Amino acid sequence: MTPVALGLLAIGLSMDAFVVSLGQGAVAERRGFAAAVQTGMIFGFVEMATPLIGWVMGLAAASHVAAIDHWIAFVLLGGVGARMAFQSWYRPAGDALPEQGARGPGAVVLAAIGTSIDAMVVGVSLAVLNVNILLVALIVGLTTTAASTAGMMLGHLLGARFGRMAGAAAGLALIMLGSGILLEHTAG
Repeated sequence: MTPVALGLLAIGLSMDAFVVSLGQGAVAERRGFAAAVQTGMIFGFVEMATPLIGWVMGLAAASHVAAIDHWIAFVLLGGVGARMAFQSWYRPAGDALPEQGARGPGAVVLAAIGTSIDAMVVGVSLAVLNVNILLVALIVGLTTTAASTAGMMLGHLLGARFGRMAGAAAGLALIMLGSGILLEHTAG
């Protein structure tokens, strides 16, 4: 795999995590660079691990994962997004954002898994190529960490400025992302 191809793959796989991080940043209670880096590292670690998992699964399991990956992503992203939108819109004005629920670490991990299913499938497909999977996973993980950290920081700015609307929009974006993955895999 050429460096250009590896870079494009890493950027492509990190874009979903960037979009979700925007939403997470918009509604997060903990703000600042440390919180953004923590979220970025969660997304980056999961995005780095999933191609390795896919690689290990190999070609024998590819058809099984490909058959349900869109449903997994749809349920995880749609559920987290619906809860995020609901909690953003229906909390009383002036109430602090809760640390648990759609904004807590569990939601970040679920969102990271939901956005990383495609990386696992890529890992399965890379198993047939003569590539250094450890290098690919490392580059994908680092790129996703940087993109997610930037998304969190930008999301913080949007959330502080637009409040509930940003939280509701972030939740709807997650639902749309999950729905888009489902439609892409079932319509074609």
